[in-house]
Amino acid sequence: MGIKLATAFIVGAFFAFFIDFFFILGLFLNYIQAQDIDVYYNILFADHQSYIVFFSLVVIFGYLFIFFPSTKIATIIFGICFAIINLVQIPVIGFKAGQMMFERTNQIIKENKYTYIGKIVYEGRSTIWFYAEELNKIIEIQIKDTLKKGE
Repeated sequence: MGIKLATAFIVGAFFAFFIDFFFILGLFLNYIQAQDIDVYYNILFADHQSYIVFFSLVVIFGYLFIFFPSTKIATIIFGICFAIINLVQIPVIGFKAGQMMFERTNQIIKENKYTYIGKIVYEGRSTIWFYAEELNKIIEIQIKDTLKKGE
């Protein structure tokens, strides 16, 4: 039974990672790159994991492929999940999903002597990509130089 549980975990992790990879890829291509945000895929992938969702998928897919009596049904369920997740590869859907995950509106950011009003398009490890309404463009602001207000 221990070997079967370990196998279920490994198989579940493989399929969960596969789905996770393509979801983040869709966000990267259709939201991050579409707005010329300078973030590497690996950083985006590492920083935006939902461990609850990931480990839930590990358990579900591990169970389906190792313990569920029908591999055919497990494959169909995985295929449906994969097709749904891959909708973020469509530019409009990927951009909207990125907005829902990363964008924060009605923000005021003070950087040194400047104050910007607008929305945070993406907040990385050390940089904020901010759409400044008065400038009508996305600017990069270093987090260490800011004081954020709003939401």
